[in-house]
Amino acid sequence: MLRIQKASIYDGIDIYRFLQELPADENGFINSAAGKNFEEYQFWLQNVVANSAQEGIVDGWKVPQSTYWLFLNNRPIGYGKIRHFITDNLKETGGHIGISIHPHFRANGYGKAFIGLLKPECQKLGISELLCTIKNQNKASIQTALACGGVIDRVTEARHYITIAL
Repeated sequence: MLRIQKASIYDGIDIYRFLQELPADENGFINSAAGKNFEEYQFWLQNVVANSAQEGIVDGWKVPQSTYWLFLNNRPIGYGKIRHFITDNLKETGGHIGISIHPHFRANGYGKAFIGLLKPECQKLGISELLCTIKNQNKASIQTALACGGVIDRVTEARHYITIAL
């Protein structure tokens, strides 16, 4: 059974271990918990939760962002981020949403399912369409966005810009 759960300061060792198994930076998806000890992870988690309650832009660039975990039968297998709104810079290099699936669970449709489960959360934030900015070499993410109903808006030398209607 698949389900999502919003990040909480009470997330424990299962999430911590999962995050240590994900790359720190893969195709532009940043896992800033990678390499942290458990105490550092707990502090990181407090910041993640606080970021979801943030209003407006902080430090000239940081927008509010909610973090979610994808669980398969109570095991965390996915890490997702939703930006509550995007700036002009994020329209070029970040988009609204990013996900990462544990390497052992990839190529099984979990990315598509994760985005499907995140769509209602995006709608609650007032987002009417998701912009995905995906590096050209990340063929799996491009295919996932398209499988979620995405439409290619444009392609540059570096990225595909795909919009998913909600």
